[in-house]
Order: sequence, then structure tokens, then C-alpha cells
Amino acid sequence: MTHILIAEDEERIAAFVAKGLRAHGYEATAVVTGEEALEHVEAGGVDLLVLDLGLGDMDGFEVLRYLRAERYTLPVIVLTARSSVTDTVTGLESGADDYMAKPFRFEELLARVRLRLRSQPSAASRGNVLAHGRLQLDLRTRRMRVDETEVDLSAREFALAETFMRNPGDVLTRERLLSEVWGYDFDPGSNVVDVYVRYLRRKLGAEHFDTIRGVGYRLVDAPA
Repeated sequence: MTHILIAEDEERIAAFVAKGLRAHGYEATAVVTGEEALEHVEAGGVDLLVLDLGLGDMDGFEVLRYLRAERYTLPVIVLTARSSVTDTVTGLESGADDYMAKPFRFEELLARVRLRLRSQPSAASRGNVLAHGRLQLDLRTRRMRVDETEVDLSAREFALAETFMRNPGDVLTRERLLSEVWGYDFDPGSNVVDVYVRYLRRKLGAEHFDTIRGVGYRLVDAPA
């Protein structure tokens, strides 16, 4: 069943939206803080997020920017009382897929939810599971497996593992990994890449990663 997360601090509105979505066959979960919303998304299984901007603990824009920075691609519909052009543009440029102002009609929200879910590629077509040798990375549930053993990864470890899994056998320079996982503005003199590769070696097995001295690292097909 398609799972929709509602991050809304007004309980009356959250209950109204959740009830309507459930009546149309969706699984709906309502939370009141940005921290709770992030925890649910990071746990996996959320297909779409309906996000209010005026959450109690943080601004909804912070939630949105964090999700996009960590490469979560689930659709996000902003549902807020902030209706200015500036806020709308900020929301869309921060990674929102849609922006609705309150007050709203549920029928319109439902139509937008259906549209965003339809526009998402199927799990098979978007390659939700990356596999290489004994490693499997599920992009939807954010889970990593070595053989049949599930391994817990932090968000940054996951992003680094995903970069390796999308480029198996390629030599990835430290500069490229800094750019793709941490962003261009990260200090290029940092040893953070080496530190996080060491974390992955501990968790996934050192045999999966070759060091190319003076250059970077390569994901290899390790024997069982």
C-alpha cells in the first residue's frame, strides 16, 4: 500500500488530510515535528511527503533541504499558509515537487498526490536496488545488505556506498567523491573521504574496496 507521510503541526488539519487519504486507499501517517518527519523518511517506506512549513521544531524548508541534500527523491508537496510568491519560489527551488496554499480543498490535494505518485518511475524502471557482487543497496528503503545480512549505514555512509555502487569497477578520485557526496564547497584538503571509506570497509568488508594510491578508491567484486 502506498504510504503518505503528513508533517503538519495543526492536528485538525493533519487528521482531516489523513482521514481523506485513507478513504482513498492510501496508508497515511501524521507527525507534528520536522524531526519526526525526517526519522520516518530515513526509516524507509514513505512514498510521498505532504509538508507544512510552520512546524514547531524547525522550518519546513529545513526539512526539505535536508532531504534533497541527502538525496532522498520522494515527492514532496508543500501545504502551507505561506502563499507569497517568494515562499512559493523558495519551496520549489529547495526541491518541492508541488506547492499548495491554505486554505485548500481536499479534492485538489488528492489530485496532486495522484499526479506526483504517477510521475514517479516504478521501482523496476528507476533501478531501486543496486547490486554488485555480494552487495545490495535498496534506494527506496535505504537498506544495505552484504549477502543476506542487513547492515546499518548512516546517511552519509549510504550516499558514499551509493556512489560506489553506481560506478562499480571505476576508479573514483577523492575529489570526485568529495564533490558527489559532500558538495563542491567542502574543504578539498580534508581526509573525510578516507575516514568514511574506512567506515564502509569495517561495515561491508575491506575486500570490496581497492585503494588506488595517490588517486582514490574502486569498488571490486569480492569473492564469497
